[in-house]
Amino acid sequence: MPAENRLPSARASLLLSGTALALSLALSPVPATAQARELPDFSQLVERVGPAVVNIRTAEKVKAPEGQAEMNEQMQELLRRFGLPVPNQRRGAPRGAVPDDDEGPMRRGVGSGFILSADGYVLTNAHVVQGADEVIVTMTDKREFKAKIIGADQRSDVAVVKVEATGLPVVKVGDSNKAKVGEWVMAIGSPFGLENTVTAGIISAKQRDTGELLPLIQTDVAINPGNSGGPLVNMRGEVIGINSQIYSQSGGYMGIAFAIPIADAIRVANDLRAGGRVVRGYLGVLPDDITKEIAEAIGLGKAQGAVIRSVIAGSPAEKAGVEGGDVVVKVDGKIVEKAADLRRLVAAVKPGAKTTLTVFRRGETRDLIVTIGEDERSKRPGADSESAGEGAAAAAPSAALGLKVSDLTEAQRKELKLKSGVKVDAVTGAAARAGLREGDLILSVDNVEVASVKAFQAQVAKADKAKALSLVVRREDVTSFVLLKPSR
Repeated sequence: MPAENRLPSARASLLLSGTALALSLALSPVPATAQARELPDFSQLVERVGPAVVNIRTAEKVKAPEGQAEMNEQMQELLRRFGLPVPNQRRGAPRGAVPDDDEGPMRRGVGSGFILSADGYVLTNAHVVQGADEVIVTMTDKREFKAKIIGADQRSDVAVVKVEATGLPVVKVGDSNKAKVGEWVMAIGSPFGLENTVTAGIISAKQRDTGELLPLIQTDVAINPGNSGGPLVNMRGEVIGINSQIYSQSGGYMGIAFAIPIADAIRVANDLRAGGRVVRGYLGVLPDDITKEIAEAIGLGKAQGAVIRSVIAGSPAEKAGVEGGDVVVKVDGKIVEKAADLRRLVAAVKPGAKTTLTVFRRGETRDLIVTIGEDERSKRPGADSESAGEGAAAAAPSAALGLKVSDLTEAQRKELKLKSGVKVDAVTGAAARAGLREGDLILSVDNVEVASVKAFQAQVAKADKAKALSLVVRREDVTSFVLLKPSR
């Protein structure tokens, strides 16, 4: 056979052998070690952590609405007259007798928790035990204990309950600050009352601002009603969070769940065990996030920090010299990225401690020493409003800004506790579009305080006409930045 006829046969033979080799490799079994690296086995974690996870059942006596008792007694008398049985009336009980508590209606709930100490302290969510008259803790070995609520903190949604027992299995507490987005985690709890249920997933995000005070861990672990209070466990068998919330439009799991970082939960739990309540620091301000536009306009550069919109009269902040319009950028050297950071950092300071606030004010950074007070829920930002008062003689309106402003009298400054500022008497055009209103107080223009109408107009006159003016404006007791671009 000629050589040119044999070449195609050889090429075909090589192609066939190569295909067979590839097919053989594709069909050969993957080593078990390779599969284990891809899909973790949670069975050992369940054996290690599971015994310390508990089911929590609660019961709350349903209180009859005011006036309901009298109405029930009248209805019972009517039923007796017609010889009909009276509901909840014990045989042989006197007429009008109130049924025993055990026979009254009860509202029942279910949740989860985990044991922190061998002597019976259990960590769970505050909403699991809120309002409960009875708390029953069930172990995985079916032992049941009546539990006492040591303390519940609604703001962090953390609660501690205590059972009378010794030698109980406990969880190992990990470091939630070291948790990484993308790592595997596991949850154990009682969804819909189904005890000892295990689900798994990954950490989807951290520092989610869905709680009032605490930044939460977001996961895709399947969490449902009844999982609340159960542990979020990493692959080392350490608890790094308390499962507490889900994002749902149906009431059930939709792929997003949230857990309280264990580092924050333990701090709250320690306070609850020590005194039954959580003691938090109080500054006395209403903070807000700062926008990129405002940050650039006032010379801050990066949109970082918490702008102070209001300072409570008599608060630690006022005594330390904090002013509306200040931008807090650090607390004791810790960077404040947004308003939520300021609230958390201050809340973590013990009342009576001296704290350094680094603020950005009128183009300069300065440190203020403040003695932190104790947070009381009765003290709410904005509770003490102040009147702006009436203005003095009005100045001529500015056509470019659409503003008519007037000086404040000395009495008004003293009443409003202001060192500078002018009062807005009328707004049109650009000022109206920027959101200014009659009665607003303009405290500064482009980081420069304006103590009079003359100073205000002088500052406006020398401003760059191509840029928007940055005004610090106070409305009642709230201070904010307003960008005002003159009309052309």
